[in-house]
Amino acid sequence: MDSVGDALFRPVRTGNAFEETVERLLQAIKLGVVPPGERLPAERDLATRLNVSRVTLREALHALQESGFVESRRGRYGGTFVRTASPHAMPTSVSRVDDIEDALTLRSVLETGAAEFAAARELSDEDRSHLRARLDECDHAALDEYRRKDSRLHLAIAELSGSPSLTAAVADVRMRLNELLDGIPLLPKNIEHSNRQHAILVDAILSGDSSAARRAMAEHLDGTASLLRGFLG
Repeated sequence: MDSVGDALFRPVRTGNAFEETVERLLQAIKLGVVPPGERLPAERDLATRLNVSRVTLREALHALQESGFVESRRGRYGGTFVRTASPHAMPTSVSRVDDIEDALTLRSVLETGAAEFAAARELSDEDRSHLRARLDECDHAALDEYRRKDSRLHLAIAELSGSPSLTAAVADVRMRLNELLDGIPLLPKNIEHSNRQHAILVDAILSGDSSAARRAMAEHLDGTASLLRGFLG
């Protein structure tokens, strides 16, 4: 593997290991580092280079297989191969990339701030019950309802900031985000991870820890950003 491959298959950060592994693999496929019909590096080698467990790597490869980017072949010459006709094979336009980055930057600024201010406020029992209810709905949502329930939880956090203008701005950027999310598959592993992050985030808000709430939201948003950049970038 050449130096470009070394750059792409560098160690991922631990906060969103699954999402970043998916992003790195998609970059390698889309940039032609591993051409159509060619085999990805062996699992053991790839897991070592990405600094992730083989379980995480297999989950990422499974997600890409279900999405049509790779296929698994058995036997002596088996392995994971890049499909010759992958979805989203055409490069994304510059304007589309700019739109993705603009939406992600705006979301990061707005939602980390909303989480921080929500944690700093004195919340009523009704506020707390409302937030817990939205968390529970999201945690138990079916796949076809998940993005709607996820949106409602994030809006509930914005509402608790106490700023109607901030809530409206979060709603606007969420509409843009959902349009982008509709272009990528729902990955059960990512949903499972997101729900764990949601629980940490809500706990920080209810505990009144503004710094922890901001950090938790930032890490959570980074995971979604990695998937969007990987699939749509």
